[in-house]
Amino acid sequence: MMLVRKLRYGNLKVPYARQAVFSCSNLDAARVPRCKITWCQTVDLPPKIIHPWESFSTVASTILVQARDPAKLSEELQNALDEQRLTDAWNLHEQHMNMEGFPRKSVVNKVLATFAQSLERQWLDRAYDLVIKAINEHKQNLLEKETLIYLSLCLARYGLPVNAATVLRKLVETEQFPPVTAWAAILAYMSQTSAGAYLAAELVLEIGFMFQDGRVDPRKKSNKHLIAMKPNTTAVNIALAGCLLFEKNRKAEQILDMIPRIGVKTDVTMLIMMGHLYERNGRRDELKKLKRYIDEAHDLTDSQFREFYNCLLSCHLKFGDLESASHMVLEMLRKAKKARNSLGMSTFTFDVTTIDEIDSQENLTLEKSTHAEAKEQPVLTYEDFCADRKFSSLEAEAKEQLKTLIMKFQTRLQLITTEHGILQPTETIFVKLVKAFLESNKINELVQFLVNVEKEDSPVSPDSSPLIQVINTCISLGWLDQAHDLLDEMRVCGVKTGSSVYSSLLKAYCKENRSTEVKSLVKDARKAGVQLDASSYEAMIESRVVGNDTQGALNLFKEMKENKLVKSGQQEFENLVNGCVGSGEAKLMAKLLQEIKDGQTIDCGVHDWNNVIHFFCRKRLMQDAEKALKKMKSLGHAPNAQTFHSLVTGYAAVGGKYTEVTERWGEMKVLGFYHGMKFDQELLDSVLYTFVRGGFFIRANEVVEMMEKGKMFVDKYKYRTLFLKYHKTFCKGKPPKFQTESQLNRREAALTFKKWVGLF
Repeated sequence: MMLVRKLRYGNLKVPYARQAVFSCSNLDAARVPRCKITWCQTVDLPPKIIHPWESFSTVASTILVQARDPAKLSEELQNALDEQRLTDAWNLHEQHMNMEGFPRKSVVNKVLATFAQSLERQWLDRAYDLVIKAINEHKQNLLEKETLIYLSLCLARYGLPVNAATVLRKLVETEQFPPVTAWAAILAYMSQTSAGAYLAAELVLEIGFMFQDGRVDPRKKSNKHLIAMKPNTTAVNIALAGCLLFEKNRKAEQILDMIPRIGVKTDVTMLIMMGHLYERNGRRDELKKLKRYIDEAHDLTDSQFREFYNCLLSCHLKFGDLESASHMVLEMLRKAKKARNSLGMSTFTFDVTTIDEIDSQENLTLEKSTHAEAKEQPVLTYEDFCADRKFSSLEAEAKEQLKTLIMKFQTRLQLITTEHGILQPTETIFVKLVKAFLESNKINELVQFLVNVEKEDSPVSPDSSPLIQVINTCISLGWLDQAHDLLDEMRVCGVKTGSSVYSSLLKAYCKENRSTEVKSLVKDARKAGVQLDASSYEAMIESRVVGNDTQGALNLFKEMKENKLVKSGQQEFENLVNGCVGSGEAKLMAKLLQEIKDGQTIDCGVHDWNNVIHFFCRKRLMQDAEKALKKMKSLGHAPNAQTFHSLVTGYAAVGGKYTEVTERWGEMKVLGFYHGMKFDQELLDSVLYTFVRGGFFIRANEVVEMMEKGKMFVDKYKYRTLFLKYHKTFCKGKPPKFQTESQLNRREAALTFKKWVGLF
């Protein structure tokens, strides 16, 4: 402590004095002006006569100065961290920042590690802000690589993927390369959300770009830490699984294109995810090539084998290749029959919905248990984290999270099931095939397919066969001509049927007063040796009476009496329909009705033309791609988001095609406004990247507005980096005195974009 006396001249009355506390770094008098003063109390002093010659010895007030040592403050900060008094620790840290700036390196990293280990939002945010502040003030030498990796991991586990990705990117920028065994685990936790999955894919692409085409020589010892960061199979699988889970299919395809260029080894898990991706993007040729590797693989599980063939079959349906799809189904039935001697009626009476629900419940149970284990699992302390020098625990954790991600996106509608390793088609694939045959008016092929199915299956009663259920479905939907054509094809093929289906079609014709079709159907029934029931005669009699054909009605009545018919056909048909619709079993007719009513017609030509345009864009033959687009439109196929994404990425690969992208952007807006074309994040992100790269900030702001309106995630860090790379000097300094209106608008748009990415 140091006493300082306040001096006064003359015989003055001092009504009061104050006592103050000065906080100083030490007792050096030269540093007293830097002390912090805190007024503590006020006291009254009695008046005293001051001699003129003793003015310098007069006591006016007493000021108490307290000096704080930064070393002692740092020690108190460490003690607060050890005792988990995080609030006190933060206050002490703030005091140190006000006095001396950042503490020494060990203290800073201890603050970050302790705050991260708490896994509480406020402390994670403060740790992240502290890292950003240190980097912005060029104090990144205070930050240790292990501490930043641990902070990024905790941010990802808490559900802050943007902050976690930013810390990883800062590590790469400062050349503190994190090993792939560590950042793969961070990707696994990031991929639990849509934004995180997108960022995980971006990180894999950004880091993988550094290793493309042998840019890094692994033989140099100086590249040891850089090589350790190279993406491996687990990291790529995690990024692919996240993209598949949140429908980032074209971003995942960019990762697949990168895999051979950086030399990542493929495994069975990656092959199955490639199958899913090819199916979603309509890459049927690649899927057929992949089939050879799947058939030759020996370590596939039943579920993986089923998943791939489910993708292949779905892709055939997407392209309208009913011949290949039906051939696959029949081949599965033949192999199953050969393996099990008889498949029986289980194919059509099997309750697929129940099985799907059971599988779904099992998956959900596994998922819940996985999340429960993750929550119950104690938080990895910083000491244990640092002790594991090879990050083997994080590697195991990443693989467990990968299994969870795969399990989530596999819970989709299944077209194929497996039993004891034998592939079997579900009712869902029969429903989709029948619907596709009917929509394409391929009646003969449909009958041939269903007849072959019955040959491979056990014989059933005529009125409960799949073909009869399809005809009844057509009647229920009012597709009477298709139902009649199916009956004709059945008769030509020699397939026998009961009277109920003729009766139901006959009544439907009578309701619509189609007398010509009624007469034709009656003749067909007689040729097939089918005796119509009493309800059919009653429907025809009622139709004749309505048409004032009394004599015809009497003749039909006499014929019915002569044949001694009783009213049984209607009850038979009603029992059939009730058995198909009302029961708890997933009957073919009920599912077909629901699929046709709820389903949408697929334009198979769009997928074919998208593949053509995608091929030209990958080869950078943009003129041929534009010609293909014109041909696609002339044939009546509307381009979609996938079409324009291929074009935009192709223009970006060629370079300098910003005017063409602007034209396509105008075309996209017209299609979106008048024809309802849907924009997705991947398309808009590729357009935005091209506009920012070329300096088209007016258009870039339009894309940003559309993305924010659609509540899509935008990676601002990427665009901030892109702006600083290509337009760092743009809009700096005072604007020129003379500029055109277009120059003024471009400058204002650039400033708006610069403010949006956070460069102001």
